[in-house]
Amino acid sequence: MDELSARYQAVCERITQAALQAGRKASSVQLLVVSKTFHAEQVAAVAALGQRDFGENYVQEGVDKIAALQAVAGLVWHCIGPLQSNKTRLVAEHFDWVHSVDRLKIAQRLSEQRPAHLPPLQVCLQVNIDGGPTKAGVAPVDALALAQAVAALPRLQLRGLMTIPDPVVGFDAQVAVHTQAKHLFDSLQTALALPQFDTLSMGMSADLEAAVQAGSTMVRVGTAVFGSR
Repeated sequence: MDELSARYQAVCERITQAALQAGRKASSVQLLVVSKTFHAEQVAAVAALGQRDFGENYVQEGVDKIAALQAVAGLVWHCIGPLQSNKTRLVAEHFDWVHSVDRLKIAQRLSEQRPAHLPPLQVCLQVNIDGGPTKAGVAPVDALALAQAVAALPRLQLRGLMTIPDPVVGFDAQVAVHTQAKHLFDSLQTALALPQFDTLSMGMSADLEAAVQAGSTMVRVGTAVFGSR
């Protein structure tokens, strides 16, 4: 087994064990491999191991990789980075998911610019769950109103929430922060009553076990799979 395969399998095993320890099925947690700054050839190598979902932080870099890997069947591309108005058309035209919608203007542009021949763009709202001063995201108190507005837009399908809390020390502290997001997710799920509202994108290499314990359905892992950038 080469190093890449070993790292990938190790991450998958971490997710499986975290789910089992939380009393959940391993299949209830999806791995999103963060491929920002890694080359298309490296993404293709991970795809050859069976991975299909990849996350990109930088829109143009992601678009270039999507084009380079068109021949690889079944890849699903997630835009997970900050999204400015001048980049919404590229995202709408090329990506399958976007996790970083934090205001209605961005969602409206994505809706207007999503080509009619493509399936609806799958959308998560980014929530600043812990109020970090340097973090993007809608405030939790405003999340329901934004979710209702986004859910009403054509060419988009609202799927859930994404969070990137500031790092905290200790497993229990990590779980506590992620549990705040799970409570918000549950309350929105009840209020919206949308069957497709099923995704809680939280947890990365350093805290995926805590995120899974709190209820994450999708963890975003990059360097633990690819190695150091």
